[in-house]
Amino acid sequence: MIRRNVDCTYIIEDNGTYGLTKGQFSATADLGSVQKKGAVNTFQPIDPCGVALALGCSFVARSFSGDGKQVVPLIKAAIAHRGTAILDIISPCVTFNDHDGSTKSYSWVKDHEESIADVSFIPFFEEVHVDYEPGTVRDVQLHDGSHIVLKKLGEDHDPTDRQAAIKVIEEGRAEGHLVTGLLYVDTKMDDFATTEHIPQRPLKDLSQDELRLSRDQFSQFMSEFA
Repeated sequence: MIRRNVDCTYIIEDNGTYGLTKGQFSATADLGSVQKKGAVNTFQPIDPCGVALALGCSFVARSFSGDGKQVVPLIKAAIAHRGTAILDIISPCVTFNDHDGSTKSYSWVKDHEESIADVSFIPFFEEVHVDYEPGTVRDVQLHDGSHIVLKKLGEDHDPTDRQAAIKVIEEGRAEGHLVTGLLYVDTKMDDFATTEHIPQRPLKDLSQDELRLSRDQFSQFMSEFA
């Protein structure tokens, strides 16, 4: 998708865990992360933004789900971008509707159910919100007591400089920061539809005459194989 610069917005809900499989570490989990059961992650994380830049993606950005002032404009920019847009959103796992008084809360269900199996549950937590200035660093405590350190790109960062974007990511990784903001954008790269001369109108709406080559066009096409 990135190689062909397909006009697509790819948003990653990056929480560092595989929740559906009881909280296993995902490929983006930080080195040293600890699971609820006490297991420690011993593998280096894969940085989606770093991978996207290495593959030549034309739009690369990262944000934090609790920073609405930053994440909303980045989502809009990613959708408006003509080409592949990768947006990595750090998203702590939060479960709603598990509060007192809810008939779908864990405690209410346990008091009224006839259980045939014991299953795990995720407790209710409030959303994590942050608001900090460009160029600054913010330490954010998550629900399990762990911390992530966010660094918002400053006004001096040039998002059209691919090498600068790679440098910022590597420097952030060395300092233990998750750099957020528009890391890189290339507005001059042709997207897949332009490269392949795909018409604006859907093929199903084109008439047979529009889809078939004329005799002159067919002759010219065949002459290329002579």
